[in-house]
Amino acid sequence: MMRVWALACMAVALAAGPMAAQEKFPNRPIDIICTWGTGGGADTMARQISSLTQPLLGVALPVSNVPGASGNTGLAQVLNAKPDGYTIATYIQDTLMTIPMGLARHKVEDFEWIARTQVADSFLFVKADSPFRSIQELFKHAHANPGKLRVAATGFGTVDDVTVRFLEKKGYKMTTVPYPKPGERYAAALGGHTEVLYEQAGDVLQYLRAGQLRPLIIFAERRNPAFPDVPSSKELGLHITLPQFRGLVTRTGAPPERVKALADAFTRAMQTPQWKKFADEWYMSPDSVMSHEQFGPWVASEAATLDRLVKEFGLRK
Repeated sequence: MMRVWALACMAVALAAGPMAAQEKFPNRPIDIICTWGTGGGADTMARQISSLTQPLLGVALPVSNVPGASGNTGLAQVLNAKPDGYTIATYIQDTLMTIPMGLARHKVEDFEWIARTQVADSFLFVKADSPFRSIQELFKHAHANPGKLRVAATGFGTVDDVTVRFLEKKGYKMTTVPYPKPGERYAAALGGHTEVLYEQAGDVLQYLRAGQLRPLIIFAERRNPAFPDVPSSKELGLHITLPQFRGLVTRTGAPPERVKALADAFTRAMQTPQWKKFADEWYMSPDSVMSHEQFGPWVASEAATLDRLVKEFGLRK
């Protein structure tokens, strides 16, 4: 009798094995960790993609903000979570820059790069009533008063900070003032606590529409049609174009089929009219979206480029 019972239990266990392996994914909420504070580009992207993807996956995708250390604080939670695809995070260019700057707590290989969602060029903005009416006037003042102009940025070692350091190498020394939370960054610029703001246009859309901020320069190869009077860095002889990218990652080791399921769902969400409208309003590059297969190799290449720039400009202390 015991032998029969043992055989029966073994049969049940063997039958359960394939069923467990074929467990539906997802079958519970997927946590999205936004590695930056509320109100900024990463936060808005995360909430937009969450809203559009929930109907496709059939589960909730709650977003929680865990800012700090230029995105590394939130990423630490992903690295400490199980590699099961149920914990993902935002990842942006500013965070990638912390790797060659020696400030990161991770490597490119630590993540599965699910999908790239956005790419946008960055600007230097000033308050509408700023005495600087052009980038030339601002640079002239910076040259004559080294370090006096303050730039509200996301953090040290980020693309913002590296751009400020690059300008210093060109004779325009300004001081980076880090604000990990976007709301604080914008309040600093609007409140006169900093004279300059480094940001993407979509992130400060409400302030542009309200006439509270003015762009002076776009760090890009050419001018943006939406801002025809704003010169590009290239035309001014400043060869630095570090467009901000945003995407979604999960911990390396997540089952490939789950990573694919997430990537496919996010890609479908980014094909909706709602997402395309959002991308247009936020001045995103038309070729922003990148698949899982392309995203990882692209990030590795981008990291190598950033490492070269950091060494070339002597930016790492």
